[in-house]
Amino acid sequence: MKTISDSISVSELKSMAEKQFGSMIKAVVDIDKGTMAVGGEMHADEETFLIDEGSKQENLWGINIYPEKKGEERIEFDSMINIRPYMGNRTRSVENTDMQKIIIGIVNKLITD
Repeated sequence: MKTISDSISVSELKSMAEKQFGSMIKAVVDIDKGTMAVGGEMHADEETFLIDEGSKQENLWGINIYPEKKGEERIEFDSMINIRPYMGNRTRSVENTDMQKIIIGIVNKLITD
């Protein structure tokens, strides 16, 4: 598991995905720091990892990344850590489309083709 603060290549993500879930890799994005953790078996593991590095839980959102896909299709908003009724998010998705756009922007900035 590691934190991506500068960039990670699609080929490195593909390699990590093949070792874990095949075509997908789990990630947690810190919308405040513009970073993400990848390589955890569960989103909760990555969430804890980032919190230990100083991130705040309310800034963390779980996603799945499909390195073989392009653009917005590469990102799936589906994680147990996203269920936050106190923030108005009652599902595993990220219900706020503005928040989705922020997450997509961060992920697209961090992943290099």
